[in-house]
Amino acid sequence: MRLIAFVLAAFVMSAPASAQTWQEYTYPDYAFAVMFPAAPQVQTTTHQVADGRSVPARVYTARQNNGIFTVTVADLANTGLSENAVIDHAVKTLSASGEITVNFPHRIYQVYGRQFSVKGKDGSRSTIAVFDTNNRLYQIEAKVLPGGNDIDLIRFQQSLVFERDKLSNRNEDTIKNIREACKGVVNNPAGLDDPRCTRR
Repeated sequence: MRLIAFVLAAFVMSAPASAQTWQEYTYPDYAFAVMFPAAPQVQTTTHQVADGRSVPARVYTARQNNGIFTVTVADLANTGLSENAVIDHAVKTLSASGEITVNFPHRIYQVYGRQFSVKGKDGSRSTIAVFDTNNRLYQIEAKVLPGGNDIDLIRFQQSLVFERDKLSNRNEDTIKNIREACKGVVNNPAGLDDPRCTRR
């Protein structure tokens, strides 16, 4: 189901013993779990979700070996912002200091969003996924500075999971249509614009 899960599996099999320090942290109040290399610091703050528009947010951050690993959960209730507007703003903001090298749909269970990678002008590399579901923005970013480990980018970004019975941002008809249009594709695509989906 995950687009590059097989790559992650290969990395994990060949990763050094130090990778075993990564642990899964579960946050039932926000219906997600994710792996961090160390216990994350949790900050209550605000997050910009549109130009001149900030909302309450919680930010979970851990650092290890030139890597910065962050999950942001922002409250979108009563903002009136569309999913596309939220996602587009996140992509624009997070790529402002670099070049987007990958940009395609992403899905975790029944939550659809966007995944992209950024090559920073400072030599950093980031892998990011953003989702707008159940009146919240979920944003996960793995960033490694020069000398950092690219394996950690994939390990962190691909570790995010949502509680299946609590979060969804597509109705059953939409999901059915995606599946029908993409029959025969391994790892059901994240949307009709997913490069793995061949339209009839």
